[in-house]
Amino acid sequence: MIHNISGVILAGGASKRFNGLIKAKIVIDGRTIISRIIETIGDIFDEIVIVTNTPCEYKELSSCKIIGDQFLDKGPLGGIHSAMKGSDREALFVVAGDMPLLAKELIVKQIGFYNTNNCEVLIPKIDQYIEPLHGIYKRTLIKTLEDYLLGDNDYAIREFLKKVDAHYLQIEGSEKYKSIFTNINSPEDILIVKKLLGVD
Repeated sequence: MIHNISGVILAGGASKRFNGLIKAKIVIDGRTIISRIIETIGDIFDEIVIVTNTPCEYKELSSCKIIGDQFLDKGPLGGIHSAMKGSDREALFVVAGDMPLLAKELIVKQIGFYNTNNCEVLIPKIDQYIEPLHGIYKRTLIKTLEDYLLGDNDYAIREFLKKVDAHYLQIEGSEKYKSIFTNINSPEDILIVKKLLGVD
Protein backbone atom coordinates (compact mmCIF):
# COMPACT_ATOMS: atom_id res chain seq x y z
CA MET A 1 0.00 0.00 0.00
CA ILE A 2 1.37 3.42 -1.03
CA HIS A 3 1.32 6.09 1.70
CA ASN A 4 3.13 9.05 0.10
CA ILE A 5 0.77 9.38 -2.88
CA SER A 6 -3.02 9.83 -2.97
CA GLY A 7 -5.10 8.23 -5.68
CA VAL A 8 -7.26 10.95 -7.24
CA ILE A 9 -10.27 10.45 -9.52
CA LEU A 10 -11.47 13.48 -11.47
CA ALA A 11 -15.15 12.60 -11.66
CA GLY A 12 -16.32 15.84 -13.26
CA GLY A 13 -19.98 16.55 -13.81
CA ALA A 14 -22.79 15.78 -16.22
CA SER A 15 -21.94 15.19 -19.88
CA LYS A 16 -24.00 16.67 -22.70
CA ARG A 17 -23.11 13.73 -24.93
CA PHE A 18 -24.79 11.39 -22.45
CA ASN A 19 -27.97 13.42 -21.91
CA GLY A 20 -26.74 14.80 -18.61
CA LEU A 21 -25.52 11.47 -17.23
CA ILE A 22 -22.29 11.58 -15.23
CA LYS A 23 -19.72 9.52 -17.11
CA ALA A 24 -18.13 8.04 -13.99
CA LYS A 25 -21.54 6.54 -13.12
CA ILE A 26 -22.04 4.81 -16.48
CA VAL A 27 -22.60 1.08 -15.93
CA ILE A 28 -20.59 -1.37 -18.03
CA ASP A 29 -21.16 -5.07 -17.48
CA GLY A 30 -22.94 -4.46 -14.18
CA ARG A 31 -20.45 -2.04 -12.62
CA THR A 32 -20.03 1.72 -12.79
CA ILE A 33 -16.83 3.09 -14.26
CA ILE A 34 -15.88 4.72 -10.97
CA SER A 35 -16.33 1.45 -9.07
CA ARG A 36 -13.98 -0.21 -11.58
CA ILE A 37 -11.41 2.53 -11.03
CA ILE A 38 -11.67 2.29 -7.24
CA GLU A 39 -11.30 -1.48 -7.39
CA THR A 40 -8.07 -1.06 -9.38
CA ILE A 41 -6.43 1.71 -7.37
CA GLY A 42 -7.84 0.79 -3.94
CA ASP A 43 -5.20 -1.91 -3.48
CA ILE A 44 -2.43 0.60 -4.29
CA PHE A 45 -3.29 3.83 -2.42
CA ASP A 46 -4.49 4.13 1.16
CA GLU A 47 -6.21 7.43 0.37
CA ILE A 48 -8.59 7.90 -2.56
CA VAL A 49 -9.88 11.36 -3.39
CA ILE A 50 -12.84 11.98 -5.70
CA VAL A 51 -13.06 15.48 -7.16
CA THR A 52 -16.60 16.32 -8.21
CA ASN A 53 -19.05 19.20 -8.25
CA THR A 54 -21.92 16.77 -7.65
CA PRO A 55 -20.87 15.13 -4.34
CA CYS A 56 -24.40 13.83 -3.70
CA GLU A 57 -23.83 11.36 -6.56
CA TYR A 58 -21.09 9.60 -4.58
CA LYS A 59 -22.55 9.41 -1.08
CA GLU A 60 -22.23 5.62 -1.12
CA LEU A 61 -18.43 5.87 -1.48
CA SER A 62 -17.88 6.68 2.18
CA SER A 63 -14.33 5.31 2.20
CA CYS A 64 -13.24 7.99 -0.27
CA LYS A 65 -12.54 11.67 0.41
CA ILE A 66 -14.93 13.70 -1.75
CA ILE A 67 -14.10 17.32 -2.56
CA GLY A 68 -15.35 19.96 -5.00
CA ASP A 69 -13.56 22.33 -7.36
CA GLN A 70 -12.43 25.69 -6.01
CA PHE A 71 -11.73 26.92 -9.52
CA LEU A 72 -14.79 26.31 -11.68
CA ASP A 73 -14.69 25.91 -15.47
CA LYS A 74 -10.92 25.39 -15.53
CA GLY A 75 -11.08 21.77 -16.69
CA PRO A 76 -8.94 19.00 -15.19
CA LEU A 77 -6.34 21.48 -13.92
CA GLY A 78 -8.98 22.89 -11.58
CA GLY A 79 -9.67 19.39 -10.30
CA ILE A 80 -5.97 18.69 -9.76
CA HIS A 81 -5.69 21.93 -7.79
CA SER A 82 -8.63 20.94 -5.56
CA ALA A 83 -7.07 17.54 -4.91
CA MET A 84 -3.77 19.20 -3.96
CA LYS A 85 -5.63 21.40 -1.47
CA GLY A 86 -7.56 18.44 -0.08
CA SER A 87 -4.70 16.01 0.43
CA ASP A 88 -1.65 16.10 2.69
CA ARG A 89 0.36 13.53 0.75
CA GLU A 90 3.57 14.25 -1.12
CA ALA A 91 1.99 13.68 -4.51
CA LEU A 92 -1.17 12.68 -6.35
CA PHE A 93 -1.80 9.97 -8.90
CA VAL A 94 -4.51 11.59 -11.01
CA VAL A 95 -6.82 9.66 -13.30
CA ALA A 96 -9.89 10.64 -15.29
CA GLY A 97 -13.19 9.29 -13.98
CA ASP A 98 -14.13 7.85 -17.37
CA MET A 99 -11.23 5.39 -17.80
CA PRO A 100 -12.60 1.90 -17.03
CA LEU A 101 -9.60 -0.15 -18.18
CA LEU A 102 -6.86 0.90 -15.77
CA ALA A 103 -4.16 -1.65 -14.95
CA LYS A 104 -2.39 -1.95 -11.60
CA GLU A 105 0.78 -3.08 -13.36
CA LEU A 106 1.27 0.24 -15.16
CA ILE A 107 0.33 2.38 -12.13
CA VAL A 108 2.85 0.53 -9.94
CA LYS A 109 5.50 0.90 -12.64
CA GLN A 110 4.79 4.63 -12.83
CA ILE A 111 5.05 5.02 -9.05
CA GLY A 112 8.39 3.20 -9.05
CA PHE A 113 9.74 5.55 -11.71
CA TYR A 114 8.47 8.60 -9.83
CA ASN A 115 10.04 7.45 -6.56
CA THR A 116 13.48 7.08 -8.18
CA ASN A 117 13.43 10.24 -10.32
CA ASN A 118 13.34 13.82 -9.11
CA CYS A 119 10.48 15.46 -11.00
CA GLU A 120 7.37 17.54 -10.39
CA VAL A 121 5.15 15.62 -12.79
CA LEU A 122 5.38 12.15 -14.32
CA ILE A 123 3.29 11.32 -17.37
CA PRO A 124 3.16 8.06 -19.38
CA LYS A 125 4.04 8.32 -23.05
CA ILE A 126 3.47 5.96 -25.99
CA ASP A 127 5.50 7.13 -28.98
CA GLN A 128 4.54 10.84 -29.12
CA TYR A 129 1.20 10.42 -27.33
CA ILE A 130 1.02 11.48 -23.67
CA GLU A 131 -1.77 10.85 -21.16
CA PRO A 132 -1.78 13.63 -18.52
CA LEU A 133 -4.81 12.10 -16.81
CA HIS A 134 -2.82 9.05 -15.78
CA GLY A 135 -0.15 11.19 -14.18
CA ILE A 136 1.64 11.80 -10.90
CA TYR A 137 1.68 15.43 -9.71
CA LYS A 138 3.78 16.67 -6.80
CA ARG A 139 1.86 18.81 -4.30
CA THR A 140 4.70 21.35 -4.13
CA LEU A 141 3.25 22.58 -7.45
CA ILE A 142 0.15 23.97 -5.78
CA LYS A 143 1.27 27.63 -5.77
CA THR A 144 2.48 27.41 -9.39
CA LEU A 145 -0.79 25.82 -10.42
CA GLU A 146 -2.86 28.34 -8.48
CA ASP A 147 -1.05 31.26 -10.12
CA TYR A 148 -1.55 29.60 -13.51
CA LEU A 149 -5.30 29.19 -12.93
CA LEU A 150 -5.60 32.80 -11.81
CA GLY A 151 -3.87 34.04 -14.96
CA ASP A 152 -5.07 34.47 -18.51
CA ASN A 153 -3.81 31.10 -19.71
CA ASP A 154 -4.73 28.14 -21.85
CA TYR A 155 -6.04 25.69 -19.24
CA ALA A 156 -5.13 22.57 -21.20
CA ILE A 157 -2.92 20.35 -19.05
CA ARG A 158 -0.41 20.02 -21.88
CA GLU A 159 0.16 23.78 -21.78
CA PHE A 160 0.69 23.76 -18.02
CA LEU A 161 3.21 20.93 -18.35
CA LYS A 162 5.45 23.28 -20.35
CA LYS A 163 5.81 25.44 -17.23
CA VAL A 164 6.97 22.71 -14.83
CA ASP A 165 9.57 19.95 -14.52
CA ALA A 166 7.60 17.19 -16.24
CA HIS A 167 9.19 13.82 -16.97
CA TYR A 168 7.76 11.20 -19.31
CA LEU A 169 7.75 7.45 -18.82
CA GLN A 170 8.05 5.84 -22.24
CA ILE A 171 5.97 2.68 -22.37
CA GLU A 172 5.53 0.11 -25.10
CA GLY A 173 2.95 0.84 -27.76
CA SER A 174 1.19 -2.50 -27.46
CA GLU A 175 -2.59 -2.75 -27.77
CA LYS A 176 -2.66 -3.78 -24.10
CA TYR A 177 -1.13 -0.51 -22.95
CA LYS A 178 -3.02 1.64 -25.43
CA SER A 179 -6.31 0.21 -24.20
CA ILE A 180 -5.55 1.33 -20.62
CA PHE A 181 -5.99 4.95 -21.68
CA THR A 182 -9.37 4.36 -23.33
CA ASN A 183 -11.89 6.86 -22.02
CA ILE A 184 -15.59 7.34 -22.58
CA ASN A 185 -16.27 10.40 -24.72
CA SER A 186 -19.28 9.10 -26.63
CA PRO A 187 -21.78 6.22 -26.52
CA GLU A 188 -19.70 4.52 -29.21
CA ASP A 189 -16.77 4.34 -26.79
CA ILE A 190 -18.85 2.17 -24.46
CA LEU A 191 -19.11 -0.41 -27.24
CA ILE A 192 -15.33 -0.29 -27.68
CA VAL A 193 -14.78 -0.88 -23.96
CA LYS A 194 -17.25 -3.77 -23.92
CA LYS A 195 -15.41 -5.34 -26.82
CA LEU A 196 -12.08 -4.97 -25.00
CA LEU A 197 -13.62 -6.51 -21.86
CA GLY A 198 -15.17 -9.33 -23.90
CA VAL A 199 -18.72 -8.61 -22.76
CA ASP A 200 -21.99 -7.88 -24.58
